[in-house]
Amino acid sequence: MKPRITKALLTSHITLSVGWFGAVAVFLALAITGITSKNMETVRGSYTAMEISAWFIILPFCIASLITGIVQALITKWGLLNHYWIIVKLILTLGATILLILHLRPIEQLAHIAGTAEIIAQPGQQMQMIADSAAAIVVLLVIITISVYKPWGRTALSVKSTNQPFTSQATNSRSFRKWMIVAVITLLFFIIIKHLTGGGMHGH
Repeated sequence: MKPRITKALLTSHITLSVGWFGAVAVFLALAITGITSKNMETVRGSYTAMEISAWFIILPFCIASLITGIVQALITKWGLLNHYWIIVKLILTLGATILLILHLRPIEQLAHIAGTAEIIAQPGQQMQMIADSAAAIVVLLVIITISVYKPWGRTALSVKSTNQPFTSQATNSRSFRKWMIVAVITLLFFIIIKHLTGGGMHGH
């Protein structure tokens, strides 16, 4: 691809990723306001704003960041499966996207409760919103850090495609990389199953 196109795509991906992080940070601030404020109108406004931001800001930025990241990897020298750090980023981003989609319904329900004349008495669900958004910020920080430092080298697929042998350092760390990826996948699978079974979501 032409450098102009790749630079434009990289700029879009960075902008969307930063926007995603910023939107989640605002969501966290609203969630904290919703559970700490004594003013009912402020509480209602916070949860209404959370629903709007989740659907129309966080979700679009999340999906667009994922798509631009995949496209960028595919059309540049990095490749999608040629480097461990890209694979880990992809897994984390996919996991974050899935969890966001799973949480849209509980967010809607909390906003609906806040919009009625009822007194909000959902401390468990309110705290869950804080915990989930804080966890999302941590995951996004990890993704950003991986993007900057690119801490792990090439995969076996990449080395075989270029007919270059592994160095001794790569050979020694290959097992560690694979186990790290397995650990990330296992963790995300556990979180998803936990939320699907109601262990981490109180939106019933």
